[in-house]
Amino acid sequence: MNRAMSWLADVVPSNIARELTSFKVVSTRSGAVCLHCKGGRMLCGKLRCPVLARARSLVKTSLKINSSIVEGSSPPGVFVGRIGYPKVLVGPMVPPIRGDTSILDTPEQWLGRDIQEIIDFRFSLIRGKTRADVRDAATGSRILETLQEMLLSRTPADAELVLERKPSAVLTLGNEIPPFGPSAPMRSFRASVGGSDHKLERTFYDRDLKAADAVWELYSQGVEISRIQRAFSLGMFGVQERRRLVPTRWSITAVDSIVSQRLMDEVKTYPVIDEYRVYAFRHLDNRFVGIFFPESWSYEWIEAWFPGTTWNPDRFAAKPAMMGDYEEYWGRTTYPEVGGCYYSCRLAVCEQLVREKRQAAVLVLREIHPGYILPVGVWNVRESVRAMVRQKPARFDTLREALEHAMSHLTIPLGEWIKHSWMLRRVLHQKRITEFLT
Repeated sequence: MNRAMSWLADVVPSNIARELTSFKVVSTRSGAVCLHCKGGRMLCGKLRCPVLARARSLVKTSLKINSSIVEGSSPPGVFVGRIGYPKVLVGPMVPPIRGDTSILDTPEQWLGRDIQEIIDFRFSLIRGKTRADVRDAATGSRILETLQEMLLSRTPADAELVLERKPSAVLTLGNEIPPFGPSAPMRSFRASVGGSDHKLERTFYDRDLKAADAVWELYSQGVEISRIQRAFSLGMFGVQERRRLVPTRWSITAVDSIVSQRLMDEVKTYPVIDEYRVYAFRHLDNRFVGIFFPESWSYEWIEAWFPGTTWNPDRFAAKPAMMGDYEEYWGRTTYPEVGGCYYSCRLAVCEQLVREKRQAAVLVLREIHPGYILPVGVWNVRESVRAMVRQKPARFDTLREALEHAMSHLTIPLGEWIKHSWMLRRVLHQKRITEFLT
């Protein structure tokens, strides 16, 4: 047993330790810290050990896998990789259980769940992998047709996944790795599909409908964002000869961007709010605060990663690492440095403004504290901000009152947010900043 397995065997229950001997262990740059910490000293600064959290989830799934054949009910779920683009790995995600497994790949249902539950959801899905060219979505192939038929299903699909070998459980030492379940090259796959979702089916078979229009049509009809994203990833939308497989990570951001752009265009047609509003929400040791200003549309997203968190791993860092992006009334033409969370948040705040038929300038601030032991996906931002803006806001007549209330929900002082915020500097330009600092 290697050094990594040795310490894991000392800190997890005996049944988990026995199963760990079959795991492959790899180490990231932060893996050395894990070996010194051994899950007990919290040298990474997190409140819980992300390695042990992944180990527990991997064991739960591994105990149910006896061979290279996996039988279960796919949520339905698929995954399209990005390494080697345009030749990418694609395949189904199947848990070794039957029944209603839809929650395993439906982030809209995860809000309020403990982070260990969410890790369990992700690790329970076993991935089959086969190489495909992204252009295969236009020409078709046997495996793609099977996967696309499965995604059209309204309910989880009973599936049989035959792999080249028993799926490998890879335990990564390091706290920056998102949760992914066991995987292996795929030999064959078949699924028994029930009734099809007629909304998805209609856009899939419309070979002249542009992909962006298909996304908007489905969203307008109430289809879940995550479901649209999976279909987009598998090349199920667009003019036939232009259809392409889209890596899962890219498809998530693409759909959030498309939908939020359409919503934003609608927001700009509505009257401006006549007050300052402050919203607040907490989830998975993330603190979210939204400030709506009585101005024409503009938008800014800023996030602050505290020492010991994924993107600020030095637990002894002097202060949180802060970054953000913004857009003025006419939008932006470049991809935000802060990544896909920018569009997930924009989608959520635009949904609320469209519901109210009002317009505002919007600033959303996010603090990520050490209880957020590993990244779980941009869905966390989308669903948290959705929940935040559904709540009744605090309303104010003055900017000073609004900012004081907003800061009462955060730990970073206002002065630091001002240093990093284009919007705060703009709204305070005509006033002395000291008037708003307590």
